[in-house]
Parts: sequence; C-alpha cells; structure tokens
Amino acid sequence: MNAVIERDVEYAFGATTMRGLLIADVGNIAAPTVVLIHDAFGLAGFSLHEARRYATLGYTVFAADVWGDRKQPAGNHEVGPLIGSMAADREEWLGRIDAAHRTACEQPEVNPHRIVTVGYCFGGSSALEYLRTGGEVRGVVAIHPGLDLLDEDAEWSPVSGAAVLACIGDDDPMATRMQRTGLQAALTANDLDWEFDVYGGTVHAFTNPRLAASPQPTIAAYNERAATRSQEATTRFLHETLHPRTTALTSVGARNDQEES
Repeated sequence: MNAVIERDVEYAFGATTMRGLLIADVGNIAAPTVVLIHDAFGLAGFSLHEARRYATLGYTVFAADVWGDRKQPAGNHEVGPLIGSMAADREEWLGRIDAAHRTACEQPEVNPHRIVTVGYCFGGSSALEYLRTGGEVRGVVAIHPGLDLLDEDAEWSPVSGAAVLACIGDDDPMATRMQRTGLQAALTANDLDWEFDVYGGTVHAFTNPRLAASPQPTIAAYNERAATRSQEATTRFLHETLHPRTTALTSVGARNDQEES
C-alpha cells in the first residue's frame, strides 16, 4: 500500500474562510483528481470517509469545505438555514464551489485538466450547478442530489465534452421523476454525455450509514444495496472519465478476444 499524505488547505471566498483537505499518494504529481463536495453536514464523518476511500483508488482528492471553518451542523435545524442561504444567493454558493476547484488546481498533486467533481446530497446539487455555469471539469458525479435546489430556468454553459453520472433513489422526494426528466432534457440539449442510475425502493441520502435508523425513513434513509451500487457505478465512471485511453484500449482488447474465441 502506498504511503498517503493528508494536508489541510486554507482558502477563501469573500468573507468566508474555508479549510479543505488534500489527500494523495506520496509522490503523486499532477494526478487525476476527485474534488469532493460534502453533504449538508459538512466536511466531517461520512464525507471524510468517502474522500479517503476515493484516495485508495489512486486519485488525488481535494475535499471542499463549503460551509467554512469546517462547520458541522448539529441537525436539520442548522442544515436548513445553511442550504437556504446558498439557494438564495447563488453567486455566493457557486463562488465557494469555484474557489474550491481553483484552490485544488493550485496543488502540485492535482492535474487541473483531469478533474471529476463528486458530490453527495447538497454537494451533488452543487456539482451539477457548477457544471451548468461552466465549471472546467471532465465530469460530475451527483449522488442523491437535491434536484429541487437546481435553477431550472437558468441557461446552461457547460464545458464541451463533460460527462454526468447521477445516482438517485426512485422515491427521493428531493429528486422527483419530473425533476429528473427536466435535468435529463437539459443535459441532452447541451450535448452532454449522461447516465442516470435510479434505485427502486430508495429515498434520499441512501449512502450515509448514520441514517440506518432514520427518524424520517420515507424521506431520507440508508440503503446498503443502493449505496454499494452507486459506489460501483462511480468507480467505473471515474475510470472511464479520467483514464479514457486506458478504458478504450481495454474495450478494444475485450472485443478482439471475443472475436478470436
């Protein structure tokens, strides 16, 4: 196993000071990178676990700190106002997401031309909005994003050739079928390569074990099967998007093997 470094990286947008976390194999220079955007509960616990898991796959990871000062909301009574403040001030919201990406690109372990943004819940919404407004990434993975937070009436100006993977529970009240259809139409209209993995019998926040005993199981609850499927889909998407030549050669080789057999 390769030795790994973890480094706090301070950055700012406006009056907000943020403290992201850089995770990389020792000696990594300009490596394919995951910029991870945490869920509503901040850069802690589950989000840190996921950041470290992506690093074990060989990627440099820059975990953003959207709330600032590593704030960890204590519960929904604090989460609601934080998300509401971002939805009400999209310039501030997207400015913080852009600041995280720009700071990531300044790190020697990061390849600024080979970045995929991965976001959970609020972070998934953030990743999609960043793509819509022209964020320079190769792709976005939005895992149980709140599609109700997206600006449905805004114009899209995405980077050409970007790809999108969305992993969503079919019963997620924050990502209804109508909202999914609307997002798919926007992605298609902008010539973006997209894939939606929709899991039956699954609601919001299905990857987070802290919701195994959810007080609102019809709204948000852990689903181990869906969580595993989304992990597998994300791992494949990252490989396809950040290692396209290797993936293409593997596919050709597989076809040749089939033809020869």
